[in-house]
Amino acid sequence: MAVPKRRTSKARKRKRRSHDALPQQVLVHCGKCEKMIPPHTICNSCGFYSGRIRSVVF
Repeated sequence: MAVPKRRTSKARKRKRRSHDALPQQVLVHCGKCEKMIPPHTICNSCGFYSGRIRSVVF
């Protein structure tokens, strides 16, 4: 089994993990009630999606 020859420094470890952060969530305005919702989803408050009202499941 391979064993590291030297200890990994904090700077090297943190540089490698700099890409592990989650991206910020994208939100858009609902077309009817203007609440912020993720794109391409049914609005939980009014049920609006793609130009018409859909049934809302809570």
